Amino acid sequence: MRYSVAALEKLINQFERLPSIGHKTAQRLAFHVLGMNDAQVKEFTDTITAAHENIHQCAVCCNLTEEEVCPICKSDMRDRSTICVVEDPRDVTVFEKTGDYDGLYHVLHGAISPMNDVGPDAIRIKELLARLNGQDKEVKEIIMATNPTVEGEATAMYISKLLKPLGFKVTRLAYGIPVGADLEYADEVTVSRALEGRNEL
Repeated sequence: MRYSVAALEKLINQFERLPSIGHKTAQRLAFHVLGMNDAQVKEFTDTITAAHENIHQCAVCCNLTEEEVCPICKSDMRDRSTICVVEDPRDVTVFEKTGDYDGLYHVLHGAISPMNDVGPDAIRIKELLARLNGQDKEVKEIIMATNPTVEGEATAMYISKLLKPLGFKVTRLAYGIPVGADLEYADEVTVSRALEGRNEL
């Protein structure tokens, strides 16, 4: 009979549910947590709970924030004529690290993927259209910065077809980002070059 501790197995299983965490890594994390003292465990769990309770989507761009409207959307220093559309909040961090982009963002929280039953209504496209038809009258260019995957390309083309008739200039990130890669893993120089060489869709 295999020896096991039910509570430990449950903890390992919870870590395994996290993205990119295999069984061995989940085991290491579980044993690390067991090695914490009571104060460390409380701080760890309180931090997770606070993040889950306090972080939500910005009412304007759908990025993650603790306020009603995120600091980027509220800033008077941003170029309000450009909106960079990304799939994931992590992609905003990538662009911000380059220091080369000073416009606004819109986070879709996914990409169109018929194979996974993710249609246009499942991501934040309606919010983008409402935003462009509403308060953001200064916007002239939409940069489609979805990942260079089949899903990302399909999403970029779908949104482009919606926006073109409205008179917006729609561009796509150019060279620098390899096809099939995620923006999250691109370095700052690569992202900067892709921004500089974007093409109109």
